[in-house]
Amino acid sequence: MTATLPPQLAELVEDFASVGPRDRLQLLLELSQELPELPERYADAASTMEQVPECQSPLFLAVEVEPGPERRVHLFFSAPPEAPTTRGFASIMHTGLDGQSADDVLAVPDDFYTALGLGEAVSPLRLRGMAAMLARIKRQVRAAIGT
Repeated sequence: MTATLPPQLAELVEDFASVGPRDRLQLLLELSQELPELPERYADAASTMEQVPECQSPLFLAVEVEPGPERRVHLFFSAPPEAPTTRGFASIMHTGLDGQSADDVLAVPDDFYTALGLGEAVSPLRLRGMAAMLARIKRQVRAAIGT
């Protein structure tokens, strides 16, 4: 599966796959602390970003696609500090997909997150939130590029 993933996302998948379930949860918690702050234009997340209601904690996202042949994708997430699992998922998406081309983002398998091995560490309901994040990212990318 990692062959179809952008390099940074493939590296994250390999990092998670190389450790046991308890360490995967710790890695997710560490990533939650690396989620970048929002730029000022998204300061009011509820009115400027799309909510992902499938997430158990309030999560909002925005996708920007640069014009030009490569159509680089930029991702922005808002999740409360007291929601480390949700923030960790958002950080995985940001680390793995931000700056990638629209085509590369759209090529990510919808179930790539299963390769992270988090099914043993978090509930299926939480994983559904991660799937919903990716679905919304792809939908916003498609809308931005007109496909």
